[in-house]
Amino acid sequence: MSSEARTADLLRYFKKDKFANYIGIELLDVKDGWAKARLTIDERHLNGLNSVHGGAIFTLADLVFAAASNSRGRVAVAINNTISYVKAPQGNVLFAEATEVALNHKLATYAVNVTDGQGQVIAVFQGMVYRKGEKLDHYEKM
Repeated sequence: MSSEARTADLLRYFKKDKFANYIGIELLDVKDGWAKARLTIDERHLNGLNSVHGGAIFTLADLVFAAASNSRGRVAVAINNTISYVKAPQGNVLFAEATEVALNHKLATYAVNVTDGQGQVIAVFQGMVYRKGEKLDHYEKM
């Protein structure tokens, strides 16, 4: 399968993520060990201080983490993750980019930077997955 076809399949597969769709996350691109997504902020994403809710930021980071970690075609499930909120975002758009840091037969680790529309890092996420023996293709057909 070509890399373009695999990317199209992954983008289609992750459109089935009901929660990410509900809050408006758009997966922009995914390749082996890498993914990028966008969230346009509106009223539903704000907390009581009228700032972007940490849960919305975490969900954005978690979605690209899931896409990047499943990008090689094997089912990968999160076993650990952390996030640090380092700066208040400016503007009404956020981006998250996940990059594979380490990969072996059973485990993989990813770093995710969440940035605002000005390109400033607003959160840093790190996650680890357990790589199951199952192929993602099985779930793509469900």
